[in-house]
Amino acid sequence: MKIGVPKEIKNNESRVGMTPAGVFELTKNGHIVFIQTNAGEGSGFFDEDYQNVGAIILKTAEEVYLLSDMIVKVKEPVAEEYSLIKPNQILFTYFHFASSEELTFAMLKSDAVCIAYETVEDADGSLPLLTPMSEVAGRMAIQQGAKYLEKPIKGRGVLLGGVPGVPPGRVLVLGAGVVGVQAAKMAAGLGAHVTILDTNMKRLRYVNDVMPPHVITEFSSEYNIRKHIKDHDLIIGGVLIKGSKAPKLITREMLKEMRPGTVIVDVAVDQGGCFETTVPTTHENPTYIVDDVIHYCVANMPGAVPYTSTIALTNVTLPYILLLAKYGWEEACEKELSLKKGLNIVNGKCVYEEIINAFEWKDRTKAIS
Repeated sequence: MKIGVPKEIKNNESRVGMTPAGVFELTKNGHIVFIQTNAGEGSGFFDEDYQNVGAIILKTAEEVYLLSDMIVKVKEPVAEEYSLIKPNQILFTYFHFASSEELTFAMLKSDAVCIAYETVEDADGSLPLLTPMSEVAGRMAIQQGAKYLEKPIKGRGVLLGGVPGVPPGRVLVLGAGVVGVQAAKMAAGLGAHVTILDTNMKRLRYVNDVMPPHVITEFSSEYNIRKHIKDHDLIIGGVLIKGSKAPKLITREMLKEMRPGTVIVDVAVDQGGCFETTVPTTHENPTYIVDDVIHYCVANMPGAVPYTSTIALTNVTLPYILLLAKYGWEEACEKELSLKKGLNIVNGKCVYEEIINAFEWKDRTKAIS
């Protein structure tokens, strides 16, 4: 199969769809890999690295899309790429369709086969291709939140770990999934007082077992959220509903109950965000302020640490890419049921129920208006 890896063009997105190590495995198995020139530069991988493992370097994205049977990316296609996508072409990337009806319609119109990293699902319900980026984003949420708590950038002026004689900062984590656990781990490691909320008691029991005593678990409810936002310095939104929009757990009206300079980080922004006031931001302009509350809502947080993120992503996507390259999407999805759950759009038809429900569509086709 001919596999193409274009350069990511989303704002400040320095990751790349595949490392040279991944390309080596594909070329070793007889596949042809096209890499757009400088596609890996932001992640620390250069054209020569790819050429040394058998990749063919192409100058433009247009060439990559034109010659490839399958496109491997990191982020969803943006408007400039829509017209490059061919019918029956496999697109394997993060899509997060439920947060963008425009993107969804564009992919329906393209007649491509869209397999979304974030909905590939193992038998135990885990999301193997979302997990590594959730791990990165969860850890980064604390790193960024701690920075924006500093007074020069309008934060409360709180050091999360405190110092002898001064109590530590207080971190509220909404959601005890991968993002939440990683955020809690990082915050606890800094010495912060951490409260983590979830509606899944199994997850809360797990957190209670593996975290130190200064990480407190509570059942998530509006009452408990309202109680804790009044005295916590940093709030992390890490709630995920697979393939669907995130629930709005903090409303605009609730911001008034927070202290000025509180920082909220919405890691669920790719799925629409779990704060009512969430608006996607970029690494170039990452924050904005509503009612004296600092919002950090960068939609591609792991893109800020592309070397780590690209390796972590290729580690988990490569087995599926090899499967797709060897068998094609139909046979590969029959052989690997977790991959089949990644199918979102196939030749002009939406095949993923959560997307249909998110937009309240009456049918699955591109004729919807």
